[in-house]
Amino acid sequence: MTGVQAGTTLDRLPVRRLLRRSDFRRLLATRLLSQFGDGVFQAALAGTVLFNPERAADPLGVAAGFAVLLLPYSLVGPFAGVWLDRWSRRQVLVAANAVRAVLVAVVAALIAGGVAGLPFYLAGLAVFSVNRFVLAALSAALPHTTAEPDLVSANALSTTSGAVSTVAGGGAALLLLGPMGTGDTSYAGIAVGSAVPYLLAAAVAVRFGRAQLGPDAAARSARLRSRDVLVGMLAGARHVWARPRAAAALEALSVHRFCYGLLTLMTLLLYRNTFPPVGGVFRGGLAGLGEVIGAGAVGTLLAALATPAVVRRLGVRRWVVLLLAGGGVAQLALTLPFAAPTVVAAALLLGCVAQGVKICVDTTVQEEVDDDFRGRVFSVYDTLFNVLFVAALLVGAVLLPASGISVSLLVAVAVLYLLAAARFWSRWGG
Repeated sequence: MTGVQAGTTLDRLPVRRLLRRSDFRRLLATRLLSQFGDGVFQAALAGTVLFNPERAADPLGVAAGFAVLLLPYSLVGPFAGVWLDRWSRRQVLVAANAVRAVLVAVVAALIAGGVAGLPFYLAGLAVFSVNRFVLAALSAALPHTTAEPDLVSANALSTTSGAVSTVAGGGAALLLLGPMGTGDTSYAGIAVGSAVPYLLAAAVAVRFGRAQLGPDAAARSARLRSRDVLVGMLAGARHVWARPRAAAALEALSVHRFCYGLLTLMTLLLYRNTFPPVGGVFRGGLAGLGEVIGAGAVGTLLAALATPAVVRRLGVRRWVVLLLAGGGVAQLALTLPFAAPTVVAAALLLGCVAQGVKICVDTTVQEEVDDDFRGRVFSVYDTLFNVLFVAALLVGAVLLPASGISVSLLVAVAVLYLLAAARFWSRWGG
């Protein structure tokens, strides 16, 4: 079944039908708790690196930090994919969340001690590496908790509520920072607090049967050899490439992710160095960045509400093209004034574009690939996702001034979005 065909049944598959399934509710609860912890931990890291008066960062430093954290852990993707097609995905969700709870405590200790540089980045890298197993396992397990015609709605609910939960975790961290203040001790306290939702996520996941989330018995029984990591990654890539719609979906998401990285660095610099940290609703600093994140969450929610109905009426092809093309033009028009109110508005639309495209891409990949390849394919997906994001940050670090203001970079982003829309239209087919 294609994504377009799935979309035609959405009006008969309301969210309440999904929520009647106890296995779907349990997997959703695991995701929400896990991603809430992600939001808390990411807020602690962002505050430590970007807005901590005890530390300093320039564009290249910010990009280098992301590169150190994300590029090496992208190498975990191939391992995660091969193992997720052999190991019990339930066991992965339980063990990975428990391990993350321990690792964030290590990161918190380093923050409290004022440790910077390589030790700090390596500890953060360890947390993000384990996180890759969790997110890939959640995506690969989802088809085991819902019927295939429900996948668009299931992805809309799962990924959107997960993203909102991440924002909620970040918001909770910001609220705690109010009375605690900024500095190493405060950010360390926030970081260690993220262990609580991780442990709760593990407690929920352990209630699944060991084989309930896949993979099937044949895949689990296959003996894993070291060469299977590379072979598995290549097999996943070939499997996607042989399915034009899945390949087109990953291409579109990859271009979006590159543009998203450029816009992310621009926004961070604007809020750190350009917008004043005092004022009313729209201001700079960490609080203002929280407004951007909140606006992005609203856009994410709007996309989740709109995407099932729009896919039913327009199909995946037209909806993704509309999101990419419209999103590129909107980012240029709204960000160009380089004022906090319009940046917040641009963040809302970018959240809508990101989530709408992701729902369509996730559903297409889940429908087009075989279950025994899903773990490896989602690892290809994750690796592209992160490598292109880091590449965009490094490009942005070279091209962007410390103020974050660059008209030419905004124009380039708009052009990339338009090219991605045209490419997706041509590759998807009728």
